[in-house]
Amino acid sequence: MKTLRMTTLCVITSTALTSFAQSNELNIYSARHYPTDTALYNQFTQTTGIKINRVDADDAGIIARLKAEGSASPADIILLVDASRLWRGDTDGLFQPIKSKVLSDAIPEQFRAQANAQGETSWFGFSSRARVIVFNKSTVSPQDVSSYESLADPKLKGKLCIRSGSHPYNLSLFGSVMEHLGEKPTEQWLTGMVNNMARSPKGGDTDQIKGVASQECGVAVTNTYYLARLMRSSKPEDKAVAEKVGVVFPNQSSWGTHVNIAGGAVAKHAPHSANAIRFLEYLASPQAQNHFADGNNEWPVARGVQLNNPALQAMTGGQFKAETIHVSEVAKNQIKVQQMLDRVGFK
Repeated sequence: MKTLRMTTLCVITSTALTSFAQSNELNIYSARHYPTDTALYNQFTQTTGIKINRVDADDAGIIARLKAEGSASPADIILLVDASRLWRGDTDGLFQPIKSKVLSDAIPEQFRAQANAQGETSWFGFSSRARVIVFNKSTVSPQDVSSYESLADPKLKGKLCIRSGSHPYNLSLFGSVMEHLGEKPTEQWLTGMVNNMARSPKGGDTDQIKGVASQECGVAVTNTYYLARLMRSSKPEDKAVAEKVGVVFPNQSSWGTHVNIAGGAVAKHAPHSANAIRFLEYLASPQAQNHFADGNNEWPVARGVQLNNPALQAMTGGQFKAETIHVSEVAKNQIKVQQMLDRVGFK
C-alpha cells in the first residue's frame, strides 16, 4: 500500500499521478488516521490484487481538496469520520451515486444516504461510535447523568468537561438533540451546559476522560472508542483512568443514545469506479466489520455482525438502545446549532 500523507492541499507529483492512473489500483482519500486500518487495506489487496494508494487528511481538508481538483481529481474512494461531512460532500455533489445490492442489504437505511429515483445511494456508514457520558464513580451517581438533558441540570454546576462545541462530534450530538427537543429547548440546554462547565472546553475526548478520573471534572462527554482504548491499554496509567470512571449510555428510556458514523463514498470523478464499489462492499463484509470493532473499538454497522470486542461488551453487554433518526437529518441542523453556540458562549 502506498501512502501519500498530507494535512493541507498541495499539488500531486507527476510520479503520484502516474501511479494513480494504473488500472489495477485504488486511490483513497482518507480521514481515518488509525494505524490499525493498515491491516484492513492490506487484506483487501491480498484478496483482490488491487493496490491501494492513500492520501491522509482531515474531513474538511478532503472536502476542500476534492472541490479544488474538480474533474481532474484522481480520487476513487472518500473515507470520512463524521456524518455531517458525508452529508456535506453529498450535498456539494462530490460523490458518485452507486447501486449495490451487497451494500443495501448490509447497511441499515439510517446509516446511508437516501436513495435517488434510480435506487442509487451516494454514501454508506461502515462503523459507528456512541457519544456517551462518563462520570467519576466516587463523586457522581449514574442516576444523575442518565440523559443528555441532565448535563444542563444545576446539580452538575462546576462539574462538566467537554471538548469544543464546534467539533464535529459535538455538532452532531447537538444536532441530534435539536431534532428531538426542538430549537428553543436545545438552546436552553446548551446554556445550561455552559453554566455547568468546570473549565473552558479544550482538548480531545481522552482529555475529558482523564479530567474526570483526576476529579478536575465530575462528568464528561466522549465517544465510546476513546474509553475502550483506555480500557484495553497495556499501560498501567491508562487502566487506572478507566477504573475510576463509569459510563452511561444516555436516554435509554427515551430516544436512545446518539451515534455518529465513519463512512465512505465513491468520488464523483473516480477513475476506477468498479474497484471503488468492490472496496466499499468489502468494508461491509463481516471480516472488515470485525476489524473496525477489534482494531479501533468502533461498533459494527452491518446487519448480523457478531461483536467480540471485550471493552465494548463490558460497557453495555454488547447492546444498547441507539437513536434511530437518520444521520442526514442530524447534519442538516448543524448550521443552526453553531449559531446557538455563538449566542450562548459555548466555545
